Amino acid sequence: MYTIHSQKVENNEHLILENASKTSKVIISLQEGARIASLIFEGKTIIKEVHDFSYADSYAASILFPFVSRIENGKYQFDGKNYQLDCNQAGINALHGLVYNKTFSIVNQEITDENAAVTMSYKENNPPKGFPFTYELQLTYTLSEKGLSIHIKATNLDEVSFPFTVGWHPYFYTNHLQDAVVKFNSHQQVAFDEKLITKELIPFKNEGDFTIKNKQLDDCFVMNDDTIEFITPEYQLKITSDVAQNYLQMYTPPHKTLIAIEPMTGISNSFNNQIGLQVLAPSETYEITWNLSII
Repeated sequence: MYTIHSQKVENNEHLILENASKTSKVIISLQEGARIASLIFEGKTIIKEVHDFSYADSYAASILFPFVSRIENGKYQFDGKNYQLDCNQAGINALHGLVYNKTFSIVNQEITDENAAVTMSYKENNPPKGFPFTYELQLTYTLSEKGLSIHIKATNLDEVSFPFTVGWHPYFYTNHLQDAVVKFNSHQQVAFDEKLITKELIPFKNEGDFTIKNKQLDDCFVMNDDTIEFITPEYQLKITSDVAQNYLQMYTPPHKTLIAIEPMTGISNSFNNQIGLQVLAPSETYEITWNLSII
């Protein structure tokens, strides 16, 4: 039987999903946008907190909503109106959405012999001027013997439509990053300017192994399908999406045995370049599931 229990860590509440043998465990930080602070699967460390790499700097495993990556200078136009987001990236750009530091509430828990699942919710009832729309974001994490699934459900609570993209920002840990490979299928790469704002899409071909060795990554790719694989000497994992159009952002922080492998539905500056941008009408919902299978 799986278990779910909570634990206070300083001023934060952690929710812990664990299997009966205690070899698989996920820790969720409710006050930090319901992000995954730790993931151990069958004794292997997949996601962990790293010294000298705080969440304020890393946004590690945060859910990105209502926009992924960056919005140039925090400015965009929608439905004929101009908006200004707070530029939380050193006053340069708006970065990684608006829910990464919000407190989520538990709305449902389910425990069986096969899995443990928890659903958490954040309702934006006091929106900022830069995104003056009300919405509810529900996250459901399910831990099972297959791995972890993340289901996101966004509901427009407002009387008008709003633009959005959504993503997930996990850093995967391995002691052998230089020997690891990422497998994905892509035909286009995003060309960035010096502020990591999208300039254009350029030709790129990858149909198999993408080696990490000797690469310093901060790159984004247009996916041809819904599958990303990460293969290390310690474990192998596969991320799949249930939506048609997918993008992949990868980032290797300097001097860390970590790699961010981020599935997304849009790219940098989507609110302005429209790439991957979607619009959610009043009372409508959008749902996406990422399945993380681990071997």
